[in-house]
Amino acid sequence: MTAQDTLNRSYEIRTYGCQMNVHDSERLSGLLEDAGYVRAPRDADGDADVVVFNTCAVRENADNKLYGNLGRLAPMKTRRPGMQIAVGGCLAQKDRDTIVRRAPWVDVVFGTHNIGKLPVLLERSRIQGEAQVEIAESLEAFPSTLPTRRESAYAAWVSISVGCNNTCTFCIVPALRGKEKDRRPGDILAEIEALVDEGVSEITLLGQNVNAYGSDIGDREAFSKLLRACGRIEGLERVRFTSPHPRDFTDDVIAAMAETPNVMPQLHMPMQSGSDTVLKAMRRSYRQERFLGIIDKVRAAIPHAAISTDIIVGFPGETEEDFQQTMHAVREARFAQAFTFQYSKRPGTPAATMEGQVPKEVVQERYMRLSALQEEISWAENKTQVGRTLDVMVAEGEGRKDGATHRLSGRAPDSRLVHFTKPGTEVRPGDVVTVEITYAAPHHLLAEGPVTAVRRTRSGDAWEKRTAAATAKPAGVMLGLPGIGAPAAVPAAAGGCGCD
Repeated sequence: MTAQDTLNRSYEIRTYGCQMNVHDSERLSGLLEDAGYVRAPRDADGDADVVVFNTCAVRENADNKLYGNLGRLAPMKTRRPGMQIAVGGCLAQKDRDTIVRRAPWVDVVFGTHNIGKLPVLLERSRIQGEAQVEIAESLEAFPSTLPTRRESAYAAWVSISVGCNNTCTFCIVPALRGKEKDRRPGDILAEIEALVDEGVSEITLLGQNVNAYGSDIGDREAFSKLLRACGRIEGLERVRFTSPHPRDFTDDVIAAMAETPNVMPQLHMPMQSGSDTVLKAMRRSYRQERFLGIIDKVRAAIPHAAISTDIIVGFPGETEEDFQQTMHAVREARFAQAFTFQYSKRPGTPAATMEGQVPKEVVQERYMRLSALQEEISWAENKTQVGRTLDVMVAEGEGRKDGATHRLSGRAPDSRLVHFTKPGTEVRPGDVVTVEITYAAPHHLLAEGPVTAVRRTRSGDAWEKRTAAATAKPAGVMLGLPGIGAPAAVPAAAGGCGCD
């Protein structure tokens, strides 16, 4: 299908799961637009000519959600014969032919290793009039070589590796995304430099176990070297990364974080459990003492670092004593934020068939106790920010009540969400304001006084240019306005699937 054939055919992508899927969806958007499709309005609700589901497989009921959504589109597709539906991502990689059998109105099924084939598969399905199922067993092309439609003008994901070499018993990701494969450092830095030239000022380095980078190219210090190299890129103001594994968190990485000015004082590192017994059952290659020791070293080197984590409650065999060890670790670590998950079976993982599955009511009760503890700690940690003067990068879509409160929102260097008084001067997403924190809530900070400085940035210019281009387009075509899943909007949601 040529770009002329697809001209003005609209597409909608529905993304589920982790930041890897969010970034893959940016690639899918880029591929479709490169082929001549246009993005449907955000309120299209299935009215697009092509609807793509980028799926996740780490939740027990992920397939039920997918088939429910596909079922709702079936009558719409009957009314519109030219409409096409595609399913990709981890669940597609896992279930393959099952999807077409259960939802025969699906036109295309593709996997995590061949997202670049989507436009071709759509064309083939349309010409042949039958479903196309193509699942590659290994990576065909590194995703970062594909066209991309970035969701943000001022912040960007940059993938440095794909796949995972770990064997955590609760996680199906290695089976679906394969063994770790690293990009060459030069390719990564070239992509970052190109993004900065386009106006991006914040990047998030992305990998399933991001600090294991180098294992595929035989350099144990490759990740710390990469962080330092990012520090030498002119115009790159903020560098983040997600998600590191405690096993690979070495002293050279801590030193690089502390000594590279544009690497932000933020760390999201999944703990998963504070119990050594449970960690062993999970096949996590560290214990509580090692995890807390890393946090102590990070805080010694970077005193203002905000540290967040992922925790799974109710893993098979978890006793009350094990749970108390998690509570103890949380009290010791004093996380700024924790993404807590009630354990749910991931079909195809060793943990799904383990003995000692914890009753749901017990899991729920422990989850509530842990959430209450973390809420208390998050609030106390945020209160330490009151009185501090912070540089906040203005974001779009962060503060859902900004219109009513006449405030704007953005992220501090440590990624805390800050709502601030709208200044008299115009500020744009990507610009930086200097504010004094006056109030702390458990999940955000307030700067109720006047903004003390506004710095207009190249990122703000890029956002303004993109917005002007979007409003100049015909109705129904939206280009690049940041939304849910953009790294600037949810930078702390690094552990969204709880499987890192």
